[in-house]
Amino acid sequence: MSDFSAIFQPITIKRTTIKNRIVMPPIGSNFATLNGEFVEEHIQYYEQRAKGGTGLIILENVCIDFPYGTNGTTQLRIDNDQYIPGLYRFTERLHKHGAAVAVQINHAGASAFPGRLNGLQAISASNIPSKTGGAIPRPATKDEILHIVKQYGAAAHRAQRAGFDAVEIHAGHSYLLSQFLSPLFNNRTDEFGGSHENRARIIRMVIDEIRQSVGPFFPIIMRFSADDFIAGGNTLEDTLQILEYLTDEVDIFDVSSAQNDTLQFQIDQMNLPDGWRSYMAKAVRDKFNKPTITSGNFRDPYVVAKTLEEGTADFVVIGRGLIAEPYWVEKVKNGELDTLRRCISCNIGCADHRIAKAKPIRCTVNPDIVSYEDYKNYQVKKPLNVVVIGGGTAGLEAASTAAEIGCNVTLFEAKPFLGGLSMMISRFPYKKRIADLPKFLINRAKTLKNLTIHLNKKATLEDIEKLSPDLVISATGSKPLLPPIKGLSEQLTAPNRKVFSIFDIMENFEQFTDIPNKRIVVIGGGAVGLDVVEYFSESKAKDVSIVEMQSVIGKDLDIIGRISMMTMMKENKVNQLVDTTLLEVKENSFLVKDKEGKQSELPFDYGFVCLGMTPENSFSNTIEQHAAEKGYTFEKIGDSRAARKLIEGMREGRDIIASIQRIERVKAGEVRGVSPVSPV
Repeated sequence: MSDFSAIFQPITIKRTTIKNRIVMPPIGSNFATLNGEFVEEHIQYYEQRAKGGTGLIILENVCIDFPYGTNGTTQLRIDNDQYIPGLYRFTERLHKHGAAVAVQINHAGASAFPGRLNGLQAISASNIPSKTGGAIPRPATKDEILHIVKQYGAAAHRAQRAGFDAVEIHAGHSYLLSQFLSPLFNNRTDEFGGSHENRARIIRMVIDEIRQSVGPFFPIIMRFSADDFIAGGNTLEDTLQILEYLTDEVDIFDVSSAQNDTLQFQIDQMNLPDGWRSYMAKAVRDKFNKPTITSGNFRDPYVVAKTLEEGTADFVVIGRGLIAEPYWVEKVKNGELDTLRRCISCNIGCADHRIAKAKPIRCTVNPDIVSYEDYKNYQVKKPLNVVVIGGGTAGLEAASTAAEIGCNVTLFEAKPFLGGLSMMISRFPYKKRIADLPKFLINRAKTLKNLTIHLNKKATLEDIEKLSPDLVISATGSKPLLPPIKGLSEQLTAPNRKVFSIFDIMENFEQFTDIPNKRIVVIGGGAVGLDVVEYFSESKAKDVSIVEMQSVIGKDLDIIGRISMMTMMKENKVNQLVDTTLLEVKENSFLVKDKEGKQSELPFDYGFVCLGMTPENSFSNTIEQHAAEKGYTFEKIGDSRAARKLIEGMREGRDIIASIQRIERVKAGEVRGVSPVSPV
């Protein structure tokens, strides 16, 4: 499409030609083996993005000096020639699809993963942790600095021999080189500390060592944090001065931002707009007139194209967006925008899995980041009849998946719209990206001729029986958890009430007016309560309080969501009451008790009870009994099974294929003596 022509302009750097301007950045995956080698699914994961048309793929950060430089639970290595064969197989696989391939070489410094140090103390510029509460490192000696510089050069040479088209130095995000660059971590008094030039010295040495190792025609990329977003750290103005010492022999500047303590501006929180960081890349490009990569929550192809057309940057990073949609480039090129699985920046399967939970990465909107849509290759031998009750994200994923593999599918949704709770949550201004998921699922469902959808229709047993189902799926979602607290049910049903549930605000934002003059109290410090707090505090309510029974607010949030919510509450001076229990709900106040047993009243103009969600299963027991009588399979998925995050429901929606395959085996007589009703 002509609107996006700027995206598809090739560019040549040194002797490397990149076919378009889309870059997949290095994103840790936890796919590697404990020894730092590839497994097949790791290569397949990247290969999908190469097949999808990505111009430049930068392999996730690879350790140059084990164990001091290691990062993450499992990480690829390049500190020995024995890793070259695996790296070569990787580049070979990606090159056949036309992608240019770089590798990010890195030393973690004070951010080294403790479990791999085997009792050694991490090294850094100084003895300052790379994050609040982190392990205390020791300052690297000059001999160690010289050794590290040599290791960078050796790693770059191995990358060149392994078939990579470029190498990227990571000098940001609280890793070792960033720890030298930023005054937050560097209090040295020798030639590697103090002035901009001194703090940049190690990177200058690394660049020169790499250039000597790879020759004049191999592109060198440097990624860095243009702004630390922490008081006392480097600002954009500081970085522009520092880069004066580093520009020689760097071919591409990869402009990022933030440190570990501002992780929400490094791995963008949901409410940051598309391209929010681009002003930094433009400042670097304008000053040094070198090819520049920009990043920052890019999802919309129109914003990407405009960024390139206006000369803000030469490349645009789509990171989590390519985890969600490996064929982003091809779909944009072909004008298939309605079929884009747009990342919603939830940070659950990617950032939280990897950083907080030591799991391999996954994705909320893409249930299979390795095989993508290969599931469609399986087709039922004879059409099966599938009924889905509930048109939220889990139900839509299940219905479309079943239809795509050849089943006849009927979906019933009691509401007048599809998308369920995710569509409702997206009505919060800072959660609007979530709507991209149900929009995609609805567009996908509309293309399937063997999927019939009934809106405003609550399914009955008669409806189900008429369809002669082989499989009935309950995806009825969840409802607010309302425990038997004194006064709660009475106040929620009182005329002219001032007490509300989460559904009340999501369905009637217009009811809550004159916010700057209102006192707000929210009971419940989970995701639901924090959404309400964010809405009213960012809308400048007169006073906002949040009450949590546990000792921590936002305990179950993803790591980026929790950091951003804690920052939001601090900036907006939200009154946080932890270890505090709700005793009674009154007309204009909540009676609460703290951990010492002291009772107090919290007056409000609007009071919200947000104690989480519970499955909506009012019809499930009836269907389960009916299934046993009639001989069809019944399953619950998503919040109907247990109230959880979107990612679990989407995964269960896709996994319905396993149930369909089992039903086929039963019908074929391959499985005998097993009840068709699945345990729930």
